[in-house]
Amino acid sequence: MRKILMMTAAVLILVFAGAAFADDVIRIGHTVSLTGGASMWGQSEARALDMLVKKINDAGGVLGKKIEFVRYDNRNDGVEAVNVARRLVSDGVVAVIGPAQSGNSIASAPVFERASIPMVVTTATNPYVTIDQRSGKVRPFAFRPCFIDPFQGTVAARFAVTDLGAKKGAILYDVGSDYGQWLAKYFEEAFTEKGGTIVAKEAFRTDELDYRAQLGKMKDLAPDVIFIPTSQKEAAMAAKQARDLGIGAVLLGTDNWGSPDLIELGGSAIDGGYFVNLADLADPDIQDFVAEYKAAFGEEPVLPNPVMAQDALIMIVEGLKKAGTTDGAKLADALANLKDIKVTSGPLTINPEDHNPLDKPAVIQQVDVANKTFKFVKKYFSVE
Repeated sequence: MRKILMMTAAVLILVFAGAAFADDVIRIGHTVSLTGGASMWGQSEARALDMLVKKINDAGGVLGKKIEFVRYDNRNDGVEAVNVARRLVSDGVVAVIGPAQSGNSIASAPVFERASIPMVVTTATNPYVTIDQRSGKVRPFAFRPCFIDPFQGTVAARFAVTDLGAKKGAILYDVGSDYGQWLAKYFEEAFTEKGGTIVAKEAFRTDELDYRAQLGKMKDLAPDVIFIPTSQKEAAMAAKQARDLGIGAVLLGTDNWGSPDLIELGGSAIDGGYFVNLADLADPDIQDFVAEYKAAFGEEPVLPNPVMAQDALIMIVEGLKKAGTTDGAKLADALANLKDIKVTSGPLTINPEDHNPLDKPAVIQQVDVANKTFKFVKKYFSVE
């Protein structure tokens, strides 16, 4: 009986192995915010990925197999992001695109690392997405195609001082957000280093929308610029309240401002404000993508997530080709050594020391309420 059971088990192993070998699909996970406050970007991100994967599959796929997405809505919630990560591991994906948010990415990274599954985030800009904060070592299975917050905060500060001529700056940020806290820190350091003075640094709690007390403290200090590293909703509310209080400072933000909701909610109060972003609709490098997206969906993509998501998918495809296998460790090694590949946003090389892209540019955009758009101002490749 024991011999029969052993033979049966062996046959079952061979059957399952044969089934896996015969599988003509490579499953890639996608953890994305399809509902909630970040859904506008998440839905545009999902559309862009579906558009690109169809082209890849129509051209023959990768390693002789078609790509299939396994997509779950993480609702831009840290707990749900971890649950989604565990589900994707159980589903047997070979790599994962997302999350888009830094907090969700940092929470998800250990789950994918334990399973040896590479995670390529989209717009998560916190340095600790790819670097373990406790050990200071690079996370072996975490990668990104976007710039990081020290660069973004420094670009914002340099633009404020050199282009806007700001000498006095103020900061309004969400104390409960890693994104807001770190960007406030990087902006303050860079603004001070470039000769400016931070006259006020005021915090609010997550989900608060009344900032008049904090802004009132700033008014008498007469800052030239107020840096607001928040989402579009908080930025719009802060802009309205600042103008109601008679504050005339230039408003300056970050990539989370890049939503049509900013204009809809902020109206004339946000007009003329500036923010740092990962991509711009006017960028020559992405004109083919913008045209293709508009033809497919009848509207412009909500940047920057769709562009960064396509970059992430191309990174994974090129990594699979380079590795010649779906093995997680080999794929991670290939991703860490990608050089001069062409992604949607332009050329890309990954630094194997920190798994971040080298020389990833940032753009400055200005809010144009009359035309309901964001105008391209300039592009930074470095902050030297």
